[in-house]
Amino acid sequence: MKKTAFVTGANKGIGFEIVKQLSEAGWKVILGARSTERGEAAVSELTSKGLDVEFVQVDIESLESIEQAANTIQQNYPDLKLLINNAGMPGAFSRSFMDTKEENLRNAFEVNFFGTFRLNQRLFPLIKNNEGTIINVSTDMASLDHMQNAESTLNAFDYNSSKTANNAMTLSMAYEVRNSGAQVFAVTPGFTTTDLNGNAAGGKSKEAAAAIIVGYAIDGKCHNGEFLDEKGIYAW
Repeated sequence: MKKTAFVTGANKGIGFEIVKQLSEAGWKVILGARSTERGEAAVSELTSKGLDVEFVQVDIESLESIEQAANTIQQNYPDLKLLINNAGMPGAFSRSFMDTKEENLRNAFEVNFFGTFRLNQRLFPLIKNNEGTIINVSTDMASLDHMQNAESTLNAFDYNSSKTANNAMTLSMAYEVRNSGAQVFAVTPGFTTTDLNGNAAGGKSKEAAAAIIVGYAIDGKCHNGEFLDEKGIYAW
């Protein structure tokens, strides 16, 4: 019997590739996206290749949308085994602390932290009961160790801090499943050329980034409470 996964922010970019690769690995995948039109188009593209993919609309900025999506998942896919929180936004990608505007900081937190928090809280019991996995997609720049010790980094306080808060959520969730068969962990795919960063040159491909996340999702190992990059354990 196929295992079922739900991936958010998945109509394009890394999320789309995650859905594709999971499907190719034999999973039934629920593709989550804010735009119904784009989400259904992405599903059509994948199902035309014989992949088992279905669509659920979810706007991570909308509590109502999150609640509707969670209810749909609970009712139609009660065997959910994997949740990958890929949906996110860069904020204004401020280049310094002094350039950071409170409005942009709040916007980044609304999607990258609060929206993800709301969806996690509603699906956490289902994943825990199914002894499944939750992966919160993170970034190198969410690491306090990285921000303190890297020779150079992008000091985008609005984006980075929202993802650092997301990392703290990962650890809180992981603590609560430590004595169960479920697991929660974070993965950073590293610098990837996507729409999120204006398709900046020099990053890895979306396919390669997705492969890192999918690899940890289905390797059969326990990663509970870990922060992982392509090489293994990454410092919080």
